[in-house]
Amino acid sequence: MTDASINASTVSAQPCADEASFGDYFALLKPRVMSLVVFTALVGLLAAPVPVHPFVGFCAILFIAIGGGASGALNMWWDADIDRIMKRTRRRSIPSGKVDAGEALAIGLTLSGLSVIMLGLATNWLAGAFLAFTIFFYVVVYTMWLKRLTPQNIVIGGAAGAFPPVIGWVAATGSMTLEPWLMFALTFMWTPPHFWALALFMRSDYDDAGVPMLTVTHGRRATRWHILVYTGLLALLAVGTAFSGIGGPIYLTVAIVMNALFLRGAWQIARRTEDDSEADNFKAERAFFKLSLLYLFLHFGAILLEALIKPFGLGGWS
Repeated sequence: MTDASINASTVSAQPCADEASFGDYFALLKPRVMSLVVFTALVGLLAAPVPVHPFVGFCAILFIAIGGGASGALNMWWDADIDRIMKRTRRRSIPSGKVDAGEALAIGLTLSGLSVIMLGLATNWLAGAFLAFTIFFYVVVYTMWLKRLTPQNIVIGGAAGAFPPVIGWVAATGSMTLEPWLMFALTFMWTPPHFWALALFMRSDYDDAGVPMLTVTHGRRATRWHILVYTGLLALLAVGTAFSGIGGPIYLTVAIVMNALFLRGAWQIARRTEDDSEADNFKAERAFFKLSLLYLFLHFGAILLEALIKPFGLGGWS
């Protein structure tokens, strides 16, 4: 298959070559992405200034996780055509023929409805509405519209992955303040350099699939400078968050160290030429991508730690 514009309905008509296992269906939910959703939502829930009953908190995180998994299944259903082309995704459940695209659609829609309704019942309907909007944004706005339309797909679409801490906070409080939006902004600004680093050493995949990633439309040199600019803006945001209600000395220390390393990595990438990258198999880009995973985990981990020690009169600036 070479045409990246084939509709997902065409793929769904193809029979499954092998009988699917539980693991094949679970893989539809993108468990690695779901783990990030769970962690950031948990931080949002626990960082909120309102105590949450453990059972209610467990239910909230469970239904947020199910909603994230539903988004993944719907994403795989729609993108089955290009997933068959890209080396990184061709072994996924639908392209490999283990799960029918129609099944993935049914699973995604069912879990979406279940997660939204149950989160609303378990916590509050504002949280349920935010989860519904997040699923809609990821599936419709990003997957169906932006991903194949504009090189800004990752920039705008990154909002979908940034909503979980907001949902967690709203599930706990039923209201909005500045702090959850700082966590949203942290994830939102982190997403472009994270994915552009991946795109630098996986460009051929996006070329073959016809996805207008920035590396395809503007080239690798422009992408490297975009990474540096976004990393600089991210560093300002991350360090500034230390002086908000969710920050404190622990978070500030993490933010200073990690953003210094992140800026250093972005600068190393920006200075590289195409020959440099090809010669060492994009070593700097791969290192930056791995660092980006640790970056977000440590920032949210520091926010969580600040929240956990506050009841003992520690953490924060008070």
